[in-house]
Amino acid sequence: MTTAIVQTGMSFEEFVSRYGDDANYELIDGELIEMESTGLHEQVGAFISRKLNVQIDRLDRPYFMPYRCLIKPLGIASAFRPDVIVLDEEELSKEPLWMREPIVTMGTTIKLVVEVVSSNWQNDYARKYEDYEALEIPEYWIVDYLGIGGKYYIGSPKQPTITICQLVGGEYQKTLLRRGDRIASPLFPDLNLTCDRLFEFGEQG
Repeated sequence: MTTAIVQTGMSFEEFVSRYGDDANYELIDGELIEMESTGLHEQVGAFISRKLNVQIDRLDRPYFMPYRCLIKPLGIASAFRPDVIVLDEEELSKEPLWMREPIVTMGTTIKLVVEVVSSNWQNDYARKYEDYEALEIPEYWIVDYLGIGGKYYIGSPKQPTITICQLVGGEYQKTLLRRGDRIASPLFPDLNLTCDRLFEFGEQG
């Protein structure tokens, strides 16, 4: 996925009105960001969704993964469009915007967010990390299947890495997973998914 700033100074309301249904755009601090997904990026997100759906069905939890969903963080001019998101149906009645638009504003509604890293990796590792933590989203995955994030976040030499962020005491505790590791999800403890399986997508190019 590649990104480009298209417009600045846009409000959240204007973004929702003009681009709320367009999966190619999101808003960060008033900047309209155009996102162009690669096929591999979409494959990784779809594969993770399939694995998580199996767990939701097996556990018979009141969770679901919407095809379209925006997260409105605490900032007044941002709207994130996550690659994968797991919502709690029982919390939706408390969401002020949900009945009109597929927009969530409360961390209690969101059980898990996954961002698949692409050319805009700074947003996934820094800006979204901070906002998801502030919303107190309990679990956040950063799936860097190409190993393109900054050395500060994934180490040196850079390599494919999955960062599992778990909210503990209001702050994220990070676990970095690499080749040979299994993804341990607090939400889905019986999840059968290895890093190697996701990293295989990056080896196709």
